[in-house]
Amino acid sequence: MRGDERHVPVLLEDAIRYLNVRAGGVYVDATLGNAGHAVAIARQLGGTGRLIGFDRDPEALEAAKSRLDGLRQELAGEMPGTTLYGEEFSAIGSRVERASLDGLLADFGLSSMQLRDAHRGFSFQADGPLDMRADPRRGVTAEQVVNQAGEEELARLIYEFGEERRSRRFARAIVRARPIMTTAQLARVISAVAPAMKTERWHHAIHPATRVFQALRIHVNDELGEIKALLGAAPGLLKPGGRLVVISFHSLEDRLAKDALREGARQGVFEILTRKPVTASEEEKDRNPRSRSAKLRAAERTAGPAPP
Repeated sequence: MRGDERHVPVLLEDAIRYLNVRAGGVYVDATLGNAGHAVAIARQLGGTGRLIGFDRDPEALEAAKSRLDGLRQELAGEMPGTTLYGEEFSAIGSRVERASLDGLLADFGLSSMQLRDAHRGFSFQADGPLDMRADPRRGVTAEQVVNQAGEEELARLIYEFGEERRSRRFARAIVRARPIMTTAQLARVISAVAPAMKTERWHHAIHPATRVFQALRIHVNDELGEIKALLGAAPGLLKPGGRLVVISFHSLEDRLAKDALREGARQGVFEILTRKPVTASEEEKDRNPRSRSAKLRAAERTAGPAPP
């Protein structure tokens, strides 16, 4: 869920500031979602600029197109050219020319639209089918994983992608309760064998199924593989002086971003702009509790030679 549920993404002002949008530049929003970031970028680009967007979720892509069409009517001749791709952002290397970007932004959080729609199966807040696919037209569903994977495999997925130390207990409960067809059913199975845990940082209880759902979603959508591909392509796509800005929502994502920026700095292709990750203000945390876990990291492309 980003920002005010529809229009304001998490860390919007910080993201735009670190992206350093210049009129007439070329920028990529690799995670269009509800187009909150894309709209903010477009407003600063002007009529000579270009905005490129990616989202493999067809519903999100249509929503983004609609918002940008509305902005086009508002800005008239000051609206930048836009090119939107209904693909995963790992395809960026084949869609964007090398050394052509002034900025690249990626917000790895789920969109509010995905979380609100029970039929997508991303959340246990409302009962729905165990789907969890960002692109519902293809791929294996969470239901298939839950009902077909072996107990050891489930335990590994929950531990590796959910960072859940009770993974074996949860995997055993899932296998015993099969078939599991809905989000509410899976949440009940997990709740029956474990109480809610208090997070060390925020001292509030989280539902015991939270990390199981995270693990399944990451696995179904190969989210970490997607992030690695994007971060690996970024240095070659950015112009000298171009900015990379990424927003993560859990430690697995943030670790990939931190390591990629550090490696880029070691190779001389990045200057890191955020010594520590940027986090939400207290006001934003109060307004949107999910922003508490958001971390923004940014780097600027140096004039060093691009990696092959």
